Amino acid sequence: MAMMTAEQYEESLRRLNLMVYMFGNRVENVVEDPIIRPSMNAVAKTYEMANLPESRDIMTATSHITGKTINRFTHIHQTIEDLVNKSKMGRLLGRATGCCFQRCVGMDSLNALSIVTYDIDEKYGTQYNKRFLEYLEYVQDGDLTCDGAMTDPKGDRSLPPHKQRDPDQYVHVVEEREDGIVIRGAKAHQTGAVNSHEIIVMPTIALSDEDKDYAVSFALPSDTEGIIYIIGRQSCDTRKLEEETIDVGNILYGGHEALVVFDNVFVPWERVFMYKEYDFAASLVEKFASYHRQSYACKVGVGDVLIGASQLVAEYNGVERASHIRDKIVEMNHLNETLYCGCLACATEGHREPSGTYAVDTLLANVHKQNVTRFPYELSRLAQDIAGGLMVTMPSSSDFKAPETKKWLKKYYKTRRGIPTENRMRILRLIENLTLGTAAVGYLTESMHGAGSPQAQRIMISRTVDLEAKKRAAKKLCNIAE
Repeated sequence: MAMMTAEQYEESLRRLNLMVYMFGNRVENVVEDPIIRPSMNAVAKTYEMANLPESRDIMTATSHITGKTINRFTHIHQTIEDLVNKSKMGRLLGRATGCCFQRCVGMDSLNALSIVTYDIDEKYGTQYNKRFLEYLEYVQDGDLTCDGAMTDPKGDRSLPPHKQRDPDQYVHVVEEREDGIVIRGAKAHQTGAVNSHEIIVMPTIALSDEDKDYAVSFALPSDTEGIIYIIGRQSCDTRKLEEETIDVGNILYGGHEALVVFDNVFVPWERVFMYKEYDFAASLVEKFASYHRQSYACKVGVGDVLIGASQLVAEYNGVERASHIRDKIVEMNHLNETLYCGCLACATEGHREPSGTYAVDTLLANVHKQNVTRFPYELSRLAQDIAGGLMVTMPSSSDFKAPETKKWLKKYYKTRRGIPTENRMRILRLIENLTLGTAAVGYLTESMHGAGSPQAQRIMISRTVDLEAKKRAAKKLCNIAE
């Protein structure tokens, strides 16, 4: 099997035996849980669209290992065109789901490892890349969803891993066996973790010789014994438990995050891709981060949805022709398309690594992500401005149906002729969902902190920008001798 359908994906999750907790209780059926289910629907959309004629060219690729047609989320970039199509795919899916569809992090992990395992082998004569390619073929053949796990809890951030009072604040090796290693620790903020077949673990920071037990990368089935998932809260998450759907906003799709705990988990050697090569930890972090910062093309797609909702609510309210409304819509489009320019630019300026994998331009990927930490917030501010205060003062959908209150709400919340009151309510709830509710986790806070918080990008910009070349250009124009 090379590619799954959405239905096959859902069935594959049902076969997993995950240890998942939420609200203090074990989740017995992850697929059917009403809070988790919308996030599963979003991942299923990546399978559905890979099988549709109109999106197949962007959603699929040809495996450089087997020559088979595969889902692009399992592909290793072989050309500049691959990198560009990755950005186009992100926007396409962001618009289709209005949320995080969760598979980018696995794709970015695979591509980063395809480079770094090769580089480690070149220096030390190890066999990591061969192991990785065998694993990659397994992922491609099964069309598996992978959760890339990088962020450790970090404990006291002023201290390196080996000086932590609790050594488990960073994932590390606690035992070496003849057939593998045993690891302990946790990974935080794991988007889509319980919708994944595999979890790929990587270091989270540059490491020293004293931290070599923390220099470990590996992959495991997501239901491996000793892996525990604890689902995080989201604003307005329990609205998904209500019988009425209007107040949810996005009634089809959503996201989730989890703390993933590794409680003395065994990893066989064939699934280990780095072990004590601490000098390559920084490279793996940087390669992954650059890929993942490009992946925020998805926010452009979500921005498309927010702009569409803002235009609709303006029309429903009868103010779409006001000059200030039109100007705000133009500004929203300007900001959103500027984000798209960034993710395309870092792709088109990409390059071939010694492993054969194509990597994005590091500087431009970080510039793109720096813009992502800002523009969605301004887009949200403008959307809330256009929407008006009713977005956050509106009674529940149940009040619109209750005999005692519905006549008053339909009377006082009606708008221009020909627009059903319910349509206005639905679009307002969607804007609330994107800018304040569950989707704001992915559209706003994830834009700020995902793939590294803003300062991480600024550090990389300062490292990669060529200031000396700029100085030489200035000196040349005013005849300053070197």
